[in-house]
Amino acid sequence: MDIQIKKGVLDACVLYAVKDGESYGYKIINDLKGIIEISESTLYPILKRLESSGALETSSKEFNGRLRRYYSITAEGKRRLKELKSDFEEVVKLYKKIFGDRL
Repeated sequence: MDIQIKKGVLDACVLYAVKDGESYGYKIINDLKGIIEISESTLYPILKRLESSGALETSSKEFNGRLRRYYSITAEGKRRLKELKSDFEEVVKLYKKIFGDRL
């Protein structure tokens, strides 16, 4: 898969996983099982990039004596998720024009 397409798919999956409320890394990985396989070494750079772009915000809370980092989607993240969905729909239309019903 093209690296730029894969990046967009992974970003969309992570944003989708936190769209209804805050979450943390291990839970995001488990929530995405059955949708896409993603490892911790792949997830955390995505979370950092989405946070840097303003799509996610973070907070830390104590859990079992340790601080756990929680991620929440921002208004920018919701806008980005909507944009990624629109991009995907355009790609699907293009592929259908090229390949017809043989997808």
